[in-house]
Amino acid sequence: MTIVISLGGSIVAPPEGPSGFFLVQFRNVLLSWLKADNRKAIIVVGGGAAARTWQKAYRDFIAHATEPDTGDAGAGSIRLNRVSYLDESLDRIGIAATRLNAQLVKEIFSDYCPDAIVTDPSSDISMHGKILVASGWKPGFSTDYDAVLLAERFHANKILNLSNISQIYSADPKKDPSAEPLAHITFDALLEMTGKVWNPGANVPFDPIAAVKAKELGLTIIFASGTNLENFDKILKEKSFIGTIIA
Repeated sequence: MTIVISLGGSIVAPPEGPSGFFLVQFRNVLLSWLKADNRKAIIVVGGGAAARTWQKAYRDFIAHATEPDTGDAGAGSIRLNRVSYLDESLDRIGIAATRLNAQLVKEIFSDYCPDAIVTDPSSDISMHGKILVASGWKPGFSTDYDAVLLAERFHANKILNLSNISQIYSADPKKDPSAEPLAHITFDALLEMTGKVWNPGANVPFDPIAAVKAKELGLTIIFASGTNLENFDKILKEKSFIGTIIA
């Protein structure tokens, strides 16, 4: 049995910085479940706060850079194609953050993860240990999408999406006080909430492009908090848990 974990970068490296103590606890919970001989885990690590912070800096740069009409504009000016390359630049920055976070996760599981970090989920990948760690791939593709491709490649039937939010809500609770947590939601209903377009750094429960692909494959997504390790343990052991099932 192989489970794919889409691990939010905010869990690995929150704004205040990574916690070695938390990573020890996370490792212990996952290794406890992996004791059975037929169990394996693929962990796809996101960019989290680092990606959004660096992406914001680039957006600010774009907003304040001057673009001369003709000739030599002098010091401090720069000519930019603000439309064609912005999204790709933001994605490249986000991918760099995922690879730093993934390297940290790879190191804490180094005794169970002999393979190099997967950076291209479409390639011919082999898994020689109990754990495989992956990072971002290329512009236009989120780590959620990478997780879906790896679930397909290794015949996993579900993805555990761990973020800093415990459940998906019927609406944005910051904007709508009547928003309620959802125990179950269909892919179609999720896509109505998020739209069907991928935006780099977007703070959505699950990448809509990945959701469309997951629906095609018949996958189940379990959305839950990554910091509630007791709840994480219950999910792995298929006990009652707090979260949202997307199917």
